[in-house]
Amino acid sequence: MATATPSLSLPLPSGTRAPSFQLAATPEQSVSLASCAGSPVVLVFYPADFSPVCSDELALFNEVLPELQRHGARVFGVSVDSVWCHQAFVRERKLRFPLLADFHPKGEMSQRYHAWREGEGVSERALYVLDGGGVIAWSDVSRPEVNPGVDGVLEALEKLSAGASSREARS
Repeated sequence: MATATPSLSLPLPSGTRAPSFQLAATPEQSVSLASCAGSPVVLVFYPADFSPVCSDELALFNEVLPELQRHGARVFGVSVDSVWCHQAFVRERKLRFPLLADFHPKGEMSQRYHAWREGEGVSERALYVLDGGGVIAWSDVSRPEVNPGVDGVLEALEKLSAGASSREARS
């Protein structure tokens, strides 16, 4: 008898104001949406540090980080693991972007971003690109066993950059 796979959450749609957040990046430092004002933000929600698909997904974001930063983007991984687990994962995987601990209250940010798997108590595998004003430009939720890659994120950042360039040209 097959067990049913839980349905995926629907991400918050483009044009929606992103929910505010403030999460620990280290034991001494937190990051808030307000602290990112003026820069595009990429949020990579994932189920768990050290899991195979999550490790591969974050390694891919680490590899293309210079391209994401070329668009001025700030990149953050988000899961319900603790800052201590994140620190070990960052060290082992040599990640060059912060991981935010949606640890307590567990999954609060993930829930607000419609990136929460209630049955498992972990974040969905979800991607969000926010513009510099904190509005969702693009979002996607994938099955937990699928690495969604970075193509959608790169396309969204290119559109944001193109829009900024055309606004600057009109000024």
